[in-house]
Amino acid sequence: MTTPRPTTTLSADEARRIALRAQGFLGAPDRRSGVRGVLRHLGAVQLDTISVLARSHELIPYARLGAVGRSTVENAYWQPQPDGAPPARPHAFEYWSHAACILPIEEWPHFAFRRRAYRNRPHWNHELPDGTYDQVVKQLRSEGPLTATELGGAKKTSEWWDWSGTKVAVERALMYGEVVCVERRGWKRVYDLAERAVPEALLHDELDDTECLRRLVRLAGQSLGVGTRADIADYHRLKGDQVDQVIADSGLVPVTVEGWGKPAWADPAALETPPRGRHRTTLLSPFDSLIWERARTERLFGFTHRLEAYVPKPKRVHGYFAMPVLAGGHLVGRVDPAREGRTLVAKQITLDGPNTVPAVAQALAEAASWVDCTDVRVERVAAPELREPLTRELTRILA
Repeated sequence: MTTPRPTTTLSADEARRIALRAQGFLGAPDRRSGVRGVLRHLGAVQLDTISVLARSHELIPYARLGAVGRSTVENAYWQPQPDGAPPARPHAFEYWSHAACILPIEEWPHFAFRRRAYRNRPHWNHELPDGTYDQVVKQLRSEGPLTATELGGAKKTSEWWDWSGTKVAVERALMYGEVVCVERRGWKRVYDLAERAVPEALLHDELDDTECLRRLVRLAGQSLGVGTRADIADYHRLKGDQVDQVIADSGLVPVTVEGWGKPAWADPAALETPPRGRHRTTLLSPFDSLIWERARTERLFGFTHRLEAYVPKPKRVHGYFAMPVLAGGHLVGRVDPAREGRTLVAKQITLDGPNTVPAVAQALAEAASWVDCTDVRVERVAAPELREPLTRELTRILA
């Protein structure tokens, strides 16, 4: 692909600030639109099974809005919003984007390209017994929204990969778009027929692949503010050549970012005004879209981010669920948290020097309050001489 001549050159610092504003970390948060506004703004919120302080999809709005109630978060994602004409429809759905993600319901038509690709997929890892698919659809039609367990069982054995025929069928129907996940109940997917859950105006696969890709590339650019081809592709897990097909017509504009070494594209609205305002100080989920792509995180922040939950314990450097600390528009350290009763335990902390102590203490204290902890205990600090100043600052804040 021939990249058009860049319209402007951004410094690395300007690009970082544009990215922070695009992700909702710079400037006044939009509290009126709340959690739903965060979802629409980001375009996708990743789900994950790990829960330490809270699950990742709860941590995403918390990091941007502050201590919004956890039940408020769940209700905002999954509770239907009556629009005056029954039945009330979900305003979000779960599907495969960057990973398993909560997505705004208005984006349903733009994932038609992925649904078609799944329908045309020649190989599946799980066998599907004859008649099971039709039986699952029939049961959902007659009984309403159900979990895989309620449909007849999620697993054949206790092994996580050993799905039952029912689970295989309903997951395949989810990928095809005949079924939609309308909420998580006790972390189990709740399935319903798409024809019942998705608003009629959105329930179609009429957009061709090019239109779907153009929309998702545009959305990724808006959510990132500025990004390379690889950054934009990674946001909704598109292929590089899919981005190449549509980026020239996506509405994004080519720019040069000093030090990046690769062509970049920006949301034109992000270039209209310089990013200004208050920086958020917070712990970040390792699955936060600000830091999804490791190479981008290193480019923007000079920070190497790696989730170590799946690394053998003796080989971990920063801890099982090390959460980066964002302060002043920079990533200034990491905290590996745990909870013991009403105590937030900082099992391991890494700080980028003594100047970061107040920010890390503030982030810990706010997170503790959010999850109803009344105390914070610091166990290990990578720089031992900073343990006492950090503990002292925490005591002052929590007093």
